[in-house]
Amino acid sequence: MIAARAACLAAFLMLAGGVFAAGVSLPAYERVELPNGTILLLSEKHDVPLIGLEAIVRGGAVSDPDGLNGLAGLLAAVMQQGAGARDAQAFAEAVAAVGGELSVTPGLEGLHVSADFLARDAELMTALVADLLRRPRLEAEELAKLRERSISLIKATKGSSPGDLLPQYGGAFLFGDHPYGNPVGGSEATLAEITHEALLRYYEDHVGGDRLIISVVGAFDLEAMKARLTSMFGDWRAAAAPLPAVTAPSRHSGRKVLLIDAPGATQTYFWIGNIGVAIDFPQRADLNIANTVFGGRFTSMLNTELRVKSGLTYGARSLLRRPALPGFVVISSFTETGTTAEAIDMALSVLGKLRGFGVDADMVLSAQNYIMGQFPPRLETATQIAAQLARLEQYGLETSYIDEYGAALSAATSESVTAAIEAVYPPSEDLLFILVGDAASIREAASQYGPVTEMSINEPRFRP
Repeated sequence: MIAARAACLAAFLMLAGGVFAAGVSLPAYERVELPNGTILLLSEKHDVPLIGLEAIVRGGAVSDPDGLNGLAGLLAAVMQQGAGARDAQAFAEAVAAVGGELSVTPGLEGLHVSADFLARDAELMTALVADLLRRPRLEAEELAKLRERSISLIKATKGSSPGDLLPQYGGAFLFGDHPYGNPVGGSEATLAEITHEALLRYYEDHVGGDRLIISVVGAFDLEAMKARLTSMFGDWRAAAAPLPAVTAPSRHSGRKVLLIDAPGATQTYFWIGNIGVAIDFPQRADLNIANTVFGGRFTSMLNTELRVKSGLTYGARSLLRRPALPGFVVISSFTETGTTAEAIDMALSVLGKLRGFGVDADMVLSAQNYIMGQFPPRLETATQIAAQLARLEQYGLETSYIDEYGAALSAATSESVTAAIEAVYPPSEDLLFILVGDAASIREAASQYGPVTEMSINEPRFRP
């Protein structure tokens, strides 16, 4: 089951990045919309006696109220601490006793419930999921423990691995007050403000049948599963509040620098980037090839220059986050304090080469082969398929998003990939820089790249 969960995660990452080998296609499935708005996606798969379930409650961190970032994340954690007639221990034992797995994971745009069970335990699986979603205990004592644990973890990370918090600082600086800048796990300050009353109110406002997608794949009878899920979820109330209206973030013009002071740090961790594209970007295959060449593998342009040739870092990469609306495109790396400017300048030089010269046919072919060789030639497990179907539904994408990806990847040319580079990767003059390090040592270097906003890593928020 653990292996199946890992495969499910890999499948999700493949969907977000669009990385699929040629010949991959989804199986037939039935889509059912219940009167309350719940969507069922059902596909029989009888090769092994397993069932995978993926449920998504649309919303996630973008629905966090102002000043309460991390509320959706805490809800996901507390939901797993008992539901229905079972307390936390009894619920966990019910899952473990049959060798199943059941978890709730918060995301930027949804809460994700994942389940892996043997086919013979299908009734137990669906009953547990129904309890988890419709009848979570949400006890005040559990909230208090998990809230303090989350705050303590952030503090510990600031002290031991500050570079791990670059996504939080970077997201907040890139997106500002836009909901995409909300850290899914919250901050010390916002977590401390989350009360039991706020948790219960958020559950009522943002968890309900009209937000729910349930995808089930595996060894079951489709009509029986449809009837069971309809009985369990068909009468569930709607969420009390509407989904938040989120507008597309705007790309930044010019340069700005955020310097997070971590006194005594011996390394500088940095992000360099801007607003990118959404999950439905039409040149997805070309962009994935470009990102592989630029910073998506060990032999990428960034890693070759910053690590292999110069020894300035142990790793440099480029990251693309593509949610429903434009996310980010960033360069991410780290280096010794004394080589901060040298490493950043080299990263900018590589970006300039990418934009200035594009990619040639050999680079494209190499990246195509790399992408196609990273994953199995088809979606294999019930869990993988369930996750893919749910996320396609969540983002309003057709099955062609997966079924036709291999052909699009194979059809890419140096010209089409270069066009995607020009559309997505920002020019050197339009970049935001996020640096975590010893400010006294790197302040002068940071000022070379634009106006500097400085904050202490000990501040309880990620936004400056």
